[in-house]
Amino acid sequence: MGLSNLGIFHTVVGIIAIIAALASYLKYGRINLAGKSGSTYFYGTVITSLTALGLSKHGGFNPGHILSLLVLVLVICAFLLHKRKAESNRARYFENFFLSFSFFLSMIPTVNETLTRVPVGAPLASGPTDPLIGKILLVILVLFIA
Repeated sequence: MGLSNLGIFHTVVGIIAIIAALASYLKYGRINLAGKSGSTYFYGTVITSLTALGLSKHGGFNPGHILSLLVLVLVICAFLLHKRKAESNRARYFENFFLSFSFFLSMIPTVNETLTRVPVGAPLASGPTDPLIGKILLVILVLFIA
């Protein structure tokens, strides 16, 4: 697969964050920062977003880095709303949207990187423009909207 040590760490923490988000969705119907799974998603996503800034297949700053920064801003804003506006119903809507949107955006590189690397030696997708990646991201978009 050709992953650096940072890439391996980034991938492991990212998988943990995704599993935590899915567990939170199953338990609460949302990413709940008050629950263990929600806080695991938050911290895992912060670490994953920061470590993504040190990774680049193509060299230099690229759209993946911008996406990583956007996800980082979304989860931090959600966390601040969670901590500072605990009594506000309006803040809960924004918090839930920010967390759900961050999860959706995280799926874009996750799907792309996974399908272009797995299985090793014969990946399912040839690159970011492969129709399989587009179809899977469309399904994820529909789920996000729902």
